[in-house]
Amino acid sequence: MNPDSGIAPRTTPVTRWNRLAVPVGVLAAVAGAFAYVGTVDPNEPGHYPVCPLYGLTGLYCPGCGGLRSAHAFVHGDLLTALHDNAAGVAAYLGFAVLWTVWVVRAARGRAARFEPGRVPLWTAGALLLVFTVVRNLPFGGWLHP
Repeated sequence: MNPDSGIAPRTTPVTRWNRLAVPVGVLAAVAGAFAYVGTVDPNEPGHYPVCPLYGLTGLYCPGCGGLRSAHAFVHGDLLTALHDNAAGVAAYLGFAVLWTVWVVRAARGRAARFEPGRVPLWTAGALLLVFTVVRNLPFGGWLHP
C-alpha cells in the first residue's frame, strides 16, 4: 500500500501475450507499409513524391529506389530489389533478424536490448556512405535505381 495515497498498487501478472503485444504491433505496422507499397506500384508516376535530393541535384541518396526495392521485394523479385536499392534489402533482412531476436527474448521474459557499440555503428555508417558515393560515380551505374 502506498502511504501517500492510501491505495494499494495494482499488480497484474505479465503474460507472454502481453510481452509480445509490442513486437506484434510493430510487425503489423511494417507489414501494412509493405502491403501498401506492394499494392501501389512506385514505378508508375504520380503515386509517390520524387526524392528531394535527387530532384534538386540529380544525386542518389542512400534511400533512392527504396520504394521500388520494397515493391520488388514484396513481389518476390529479389534481383530487382537488390538493383533498386541493395542497402534497403540489407535493411529489410536486418529488421527481420532483429525482430526475431526481439520476439524470442520477449517470449522468454527477457529485455529486448540492442546495444551494438561504436564499431558496428561506425562500420554501418561507413558502408552506407561508400554505397552512396559509389552509386553516384560513373562506374557505379549498376547501383542506380
